Amino acid sequence: MAPVRLGPEVQLEPDQPPLRRALVLAAVTLVGAWLGLVVVGAVHAPVGPVDTRMSLHPSFSGGTDVNVPPLGALELDTHHAPVRLDVDVRRLDPVRAGAIVNHPERLEGLDEEVAGDVRGNAVNLAVRSSAAVVAGATAVGLVVYRRPRRAMAAGALALALLTASGVTAWATWNPKSVLEPRYSGLLSSAPSVVGNARSIATNFDVYRQELARLVTNVTKLYDTTSSLPAYTPDPTTLRVLHVSDIHLNPTAWNLIRSIVADYKVDVIIDTGDTMDHGTAAENKFTEAVPDLGAPYVWVRGNHDSMSTQEAMATRKGAHVVDNGDVVSVAGLRIAGIGDPQFTPDRSVRAEGDPAERGAGRRLADAIRTRDGRVDVAITHNPVAAEETDGVVPLALAGHTHQRDTTVLRRGTRLFVQGTTGGGGLRAVESDEPQKVQTSVLYMDRDTHRLQAWDDITLGGLGLAKAEITRHLPKENEKAAMPRSEGQP
Repeated sequence: MAPVRLGPEVQLEPDQPPLRRALVLAAVTLVGAWLGLVVVGAVHAPVGPVDTRMSLHPSFSGGTDVNVPPLGALELDTHHAPVRLDVDVRRLDPVRAGAIVNHPERLEGLDEEVAGDVRGNAVNLAVRSSAAVVAGATAVGLVVYRRPRRAMAAGALALALLTASGVTAWATWNPKSVLEPRYSGLLSSAPSVVGNARSIATNFDVYRQELARLVTNVTKLYDTTSSLPAYTPDPTTLRVLHVSDIHLNPTAWNLIRSIVADYKVDVIIDTGDTMDHGTAAENKFTEAVPDLGAPYVWVRGNHDSMSTQEAMATRKGAHVVDNGDVVSVAGLRIAGIGDPQFTPDRSVRAEGDPAERGAGRRLADAIRTRDGRVDVAITHNPVAAEETDGVVPLALAGHTHQRDTTVLRRGTRLFVQGTTGGGGLRAVESDEPQKVQTSVLYMDRDTHRLQAWDDITLGGLGLAKAEITRHLPKENEKAAMPRSEGQP
């Protein structure tokens, strides 16, 4: 049916279902807004000593991505809204960086300068993005509808959506996200370079000087591709590497050696399932333990036999804990109990959680009878570890191949580690390879209180992605946050 003309500018069209009209308008708006952001929505601006490109992109989860080629990327969980902020570091300005290097005292006001740059650029980005989405949606609307009124409706809807996204981002803004970034690429070494949050909060003057050295080396990296400086450990920090469920994967030993060297690890704690079937032939696998570079505290898993335990006990630098035994390593008092169940394959019927709870209660009773404080309780199964709630400040476990951390009802923090061996041979049994997971725990050398921890995740079989995420206990987050004006 041809349109019926009632005048020079007014037309009637065949009626369309309202839902269809709305869906078409939404599609036109989203496509146009996206094109506008991509083509003209970015802002090029300096932030401190670097030149950046800031842009907004549609996203299901929000957040902020800081890309620093060729070093890698930094992901911050800053907000939850259907829009993501990308900050691409394009160039390190040698003049501005050189001024900081030659005059480290200028770091005194660098944080305020950077904050001011970010605020100003954010305002410019908001204005430019608003114009970009309106122009993009209006242009696509003209192409599709060929009517100015419909095109302007698409532009107005695009502006409304961007405004709603901005309000949502502001309402869900998480300033603490800077304390728990996720690193990838060469930036994965950043936690070991910068140090733990407590040392930054309490020794900020020293940190300023080290930051100047870091700026110097990053400048050299851009110019001569040199590496970042080696990290000198904070003398008040004790570093514990938690590994678990290696399952005969020899590449796990290489990873552990690398982390021990890079993070200056004081003690390694393995919560079991080093083996796959616990056979005597597998015991040769433990020969790598003396060469890992740090003392090795081990507890038996359900895939480790008593023969495995005996072999591990003979290795230089290894400390086997079982039946509530306590060992003191690097100043930490560690107690543990081996898994009461030995299930090397599916032909063995497991006793289930009751056996694990019984073992956990025996461990808790043994700790209560010891003279002096026990800092860490270790078991293989988390069900057993839960029984030490209120008896120790920290408990470590594995078994599930799923990393998790929680504070139990009586105050004990329970860490459940993933599989440091990527599931071993089991990695090829499922469609998706299991990730390789381990964690570095930062503890006060005097009080043995947990300060922070880094979760290290590597892509599983056939993957090459690396990620490090910094976490802080709730009691440390407030101390590590910078104080704003007027804040107590």
